[in-house]
Amino acid sequence: MAESFLPRVNGVTNSVCRILDHLAARGHEALVVAPAPGPDSYAGFPVKLVPGVALPVYKSFVVGVPGRQVENALRAFRPDVVHLASPVVLGAAGATAARRLGIPSVAVFQTDLAGFFRRYGFRGTDAMLWSWLRRVHARADRTLVPSSPTFRELEEQGFPRLELWGRGVDQTAFHPRHRSAELRARLAPAGEKLIGYVGRIAPEKQVELLTRLVGVPGSRLVVVGDGPAERRLRGLLPEAVFLGFRTGGELSEIVASLDVFVHTGANETFCQAVQEALASGVPVVAPAAGGPLDLVRPGVNGLLFPPSDGTSLRAAVTTLVTDDAMRARLAAGALPSVRPRTWEAVCDQLLAHYSEVIYGSAARHRAA
Repeated sequence: MAESFLPRVNGVTNSVCRILDHLAARGHEALVVAPAPGPDSYAGFPVKLVPGVALPVYKSFVVGVPGRQVENALRAFRPDVVHLASPVVLGAAGATAARRLGIPSVAVFQTDLAGFFRRYGFRGTDAMLWSWLRRVHARADRTLVPSSPTFRELEEQGFPRLELWGRGVDQTAFHPRHRSAELRARLAPAGEKLIGYVGRIAPEKQVELLTRLVGVPGSRLVVVGDGPAERRLRGLLPEAVFLGFRTGGELSEIVASLDVFVHTGANETFCQAVQEALASGVPVVAPAAGGPLDLVRPGVNGLLFPPSDGTSLRAAVTTLVTDDAMRARLAAGALPSVRPRTWEAVCDQLLAHYSEVIYGSAARHRAA
């Protein structure tokens, strides 16, 4: 059950696709249930689409509207385990159906919904959202959590049966060898250092903090992505280079060609963009909150700043832009810091979690 899937590209979709690629390579069978619109297959696996409705506050975020087709799909496919990718609405229906059919399930916590809605002006919703998510995840046999700060938060919120499970990074697509002198010459014709942001241009990413980087000596800001706050941010940053949404080889080349990678949002449960920058050999400046705390090691591969503190963000970026020796040292430490985090290793860990809930469920049934 994927709360988000192609053609929408985000952290949930990316991880689901990598998992499906791994399952296909290992000879497993899978069925994807996801919101429409979308493809009818992926990696040779069928995709069952359910009606989807866009959120009023974020048109590109589509919520699946489940019905009987969820349970019918599971009944027909008869899986050994149900994978619930960032379950909220469709995933909640999947968790309920799996329990009714006696199928073990693994839920993956990926989205800080409380933080997301807070950034869109919905105040006083935290307790309600946490209560709902806690009930959804309580129906699963195991919840996998992407970072240690998020793990601690879910423990405090009373989520049961938690295990830590991170994300992999494609170290072929993201690697220092993709650094392009030609691209750098186009983006920084006067030899400026390139400061880059890659991600959704949206309130929950706190992209307004990028305005604090205007005028950092000897630098140029590059923004990659799209989203509801793009028009406003373009107006606030007339000197920045906006490259729009990029994927594939173009994105690999852009990220590797940066001198400093900046992430602004303080509500990340993991932050794949930070990991991709590190794999590309680029030092990272990120908030000292959530997922980046597991990825950025100050003085080794980047710097951290207090969440939402634009002054500290500017100071950290200025330090890296102006101190060539420090920037080179942190760049050298970037790729080694994520080298063990391959998708193959991470997906093998996931298969082990599947096996444990499958055989644990079988043992419970035998005992009963």
